Amino acid sequence: MAKSRHVTIDAEELAGRSYPYQHDISLVEDIDLVAATPGPDLNWLEDVHLLTEDGVPAVFDRYSNSFLKIHFPIPEGREDEVARKVLIAHLQAGNSYGIQLKRKHAKFPQRALGPWTADSEVVGSHWEPPALSGWEPAGGH
Repeated sequence: MAKSRHVTIDAEELAGRSYPYQHDISLVEDIDLVAATPGPDLNWLEDVHLLTEDGVPAVFDRYSNSFLKIHFPIPEGREDEVARKVLIAHLQAGNSYGIQLKRKHAKFPQRALGPWTADSEVVGSHWEPPALSGWEPAGGH
């Protein structure tokens, strides 16, 4: 029996569940993409497009290197807009696995939820390298 190779990963696999905004377009309709991406980096959204993963519409979450599948019908002509809104909903909710890792691994001060959420806590102010209990580097350094 041949062993299958897993090439991609989706956000549902990382989280062990899906999120309501992946199933209901009404939960993302009111997202203002311009307001959600303040500052000089607005053009990063232009690179976000509706894709397909395992035959399902999806948007790529670059913060967790995973696909966020979209399980509702997408109106024709609004494919990229809807993909962007689903991604912003995911990021603002803090559900992106890459964003969750910031609390422990951010090496410099930054907003936990990124610039798209103005009142987000700042993480990374007191980063220390991880250490294994009972292990000391060679030479005692």
